[in-house]
Amino acid sequence: MRCAILGFVAGAAWLQTMGELPDRALMAVCAAVALALLLALRGAVRAAAAGALLGFCWAALIAHLALAPQLAKEDEGRDVTLVGTIDSLPYRFEQGVRFNFAVERVVGEPMAVPPRVSLAWYAGFRDQVQQVGAVQPGERWQLTVRLQRPHGNANPYGFDYEVWQLEQGVRATGYVRPAGEANRRLDSFVFSIGNLVEHCRATLRDRILAALPGKQYAGVIVALVVGDQRAIDQSDWTVFNRTGISHLISISGLHITMIAGVFALLAGWLWRRSFFTGAQLPLMLPAQKVAALAGAGAALLYVLLAGFGVPAQRTLYMLAVVAAALWSGRIASVSHVLCAALGLVVLLDPWAVLWPGFWLSFGAVAVILYATVGRVGARQAGFKAALRLGAHTQYVVTLGLVPLTMLLFAQVSLASPIANAVAIPLVSFVVTPLALAGSMAPAPLSGALLALAHFAVEGLAGFLEWMSASPLAVWSAPTPAPWVFCFAFAGTLWMLAPRGWPHRWTGAAAWLPLLASLPSHPAQGEMAVTAFDVGQGMALLIETSGHRLLYDAGPLYSPDANGGNRVIGPYLKARGIDRLDGMVITHSDADHAGGALAVMAAVKVGWVASSLPPAHPIVRAAGTHSRCAAGQQWSWDGVQFEMLQPTLASYDNAALKPNARGCTLRISAGKHAVLLAADIEAAQEAQLVLASAGQLRADVLLAPHHGSGTSSTPGFLRAVQPALGIFQVGYRNRYHHPKAEVYERYREMGIARMRTDESGAIQLQFGNVVVASEYRRDHARYWYEH
Repeated sequence: MRCAILGFVAGAAWLQTMGELPDRALMAVCAAVALALLLALRGAVRAAAAGALLGFCWAALIAHLALAPQLAKEDEGRDVTLVGTIDSLPYRFEQGVRFNFAVERVVGEPMAVPPRVSLAWYAGFRDQVQQVGAVQPGERWQLTVRLQRPHGNANPYGFDYEVWQLEQGVRATGYVRPAGEANRRLDSFVFSIGNLVEHCRATLRDRILAALPGKQYAGVIVALVVGDQRAIDQSDWTVFNRTGISHLISISGLHITMIAGVFALLAGWLWRRSFFTGAQLPLMLPAQKVAALAGAGAALLYVLLAGFGVPAQRTLYMLAVVAAALWSGRIASVSHVLCAALGLVVLLDPWAVLWPGFWLSFGAVAVILYATVGRVGARQAGFKAALRLGAHTQYVVTLGLVPLTMLLFAQVSLASPIANAVAIPLVSFVVTPLALAGSMAPAPLSGALLALAHFAVEGLAGFLEWMSASPLAVWSAPTPAPWVFCFAFAGTLWMLAPRGWPHRWTGAAAWLPLLASLPSHPAQGEMAVTAFDVGQGMALLIETSGHRLLYDAGPLYSPDANGGNRVIGPYLKARGIDRLDGMVITHSDADHAGGALAVMAAVKVGWVASSLPPAHPIVRAAGTHSRCAAGQQWSWDGVQFEMLQPTLASYDNAALKPNARGCTLRISAGKHAVLLAADIEAAQEAQLVLASAGQLRADVLLAPHHGSGTSSTPGFLRAVQPALGIFQVGYRNRYHHPKAEVYERYREMGIARMRTDESGAIQLQFGNVVVASEYRRDHARYWYEH
């Protein structure tokens, strides 16, 4: 059974690497082969193979069903009036509110809308102002909305927004349009189990936030009670990640087990005493079964409050299997329990295998079982024995998860053992019980309990900030290759083997390739260029054999999110890059400069060149800053850099727009070159053709101003003569970049075209030839096509 379940999980994971889904005929053949294996053969290999085929077919079937409802291409961008219910916990932010909407019907329009959509309701939209509705879970609303298909940025090592939305059952996204009285609440509550759960979660969250107004760590308390982590500041997440305790800032398996244990003990104690009624209840049903049922029920309620995350599911299913085994009189081994929980998670959610929480949750339990079950001393009683077991368990988890943590996050927290030794007991046995009790107790007791919980979190956060500030808090290295991970994992198993195993500590040698590897780089005289998919914005990384330059830093998405911390930073971390030799910020527009400060906070930046005014925050934050000016040149590792625009005289012309001063950079490696033209427009293109016509020739052109109608003039394109034009644009952006006539102009002139909203990140290798690759094509996934 265990081999079959592991095979089932492997088959489901295999499907998630596919570029397209198998058709129903192939799925039927796979299912038939799986059944034949089960009937004809015996043994672990047979079970694993059959399980893999069944897992592949099951995940494919679920994917087909999930992809079936979709918004038609021609319906994107149309205004439509919907009636439905708020079926998620709304997230309120400075500009409005976000929530999921269960569509019941379309008003007036004969238009097919998916049954679940994700909506944002903004207080101000461009030049329009509207009142945001006070939406609550379970309410029925009529809303006029504008929808599009789910589309996210596609970058190496980046978050996959599209599959996340698919997993949530969301097949369209959009925003509420200003419509006056047409946007209105129709019913205060529509009963369903899901709506009831979300309504309870919202009520508890509102109670906590009302009791802790303006408190810095109120979001942490909310996360511990209802599993909603969205109110936690990004700076706090940085501290939690660097100290390795982020797994505690949620409803974790430990918290669920604790609550289930408390309810089980209480139920068993009351049942043995027949609730003090003299009814002799234990003679009717053993107290152990009642305790198991009460514990499993309490765990289910708590997991529902948690939003059904993978760690919570894992714990719930393990407790449920134990309860079922106790009720049936068939006590299962711990490994059977873990495998059963693993299989249930993937059966209900085949996409769970894509997220780090899945592997960390089950990996932590698996490594604990490997290092403790059956070992001498594992069952000793007493406080000292329990303390030793707890310390050994923390040691096992810390060592055992190092290869997996490096694979998933390209870093491991060196501060984690000490930080967790303090945080685990404090969060699990002090903060969480106080937060739960405070969220449910009547006022004014609730306020006092929540204040105590916040005080404890505040003290813990101060300690963690002090630990996080040390440069030794985290060890970073590039994301390991598969063979490096497998080698390190084998060494870890060797280190955690039982006492008496020969030379256990020699397993640490297998970690050397994992921890000591260096970032990859081009050969001498060659360069690599990565044009990130940052939406409607610009950001490119240029690498030579010994230097790296960032050209623009992407847009500002919100006060807390930008191209720097959402795209560029994660990419640099995964590559093991902790320093940029230089950064060019072409001009002050937010779609180019929005992520610069976040990049400067994440990695060291040697110097910054820009056309920004001296008082600009980026200029002030830069250790070394210089103005972009035509004629500037430098050479890195045989690669030549030349600034072509703006002229120094342009800084004295106050009438010029920022676009006119965009830093235009030509980079050449041998006989090949790329021209990065920022947001320059027709006037600047004409100036470049007159002043530098012989210097403009390039194999690759970054389309000026994202392909706007005021750039990419025929004369300029003839002077550059590019073989490839790259358009960094957002999906269905409001500027309609690239303009249709400009995009067609490139085609008419024989210039190949790539655009990030269709290709994802575009990577260029400049050697003897120029090789271009597209992330969405090279990393094809079946959900990209829909």
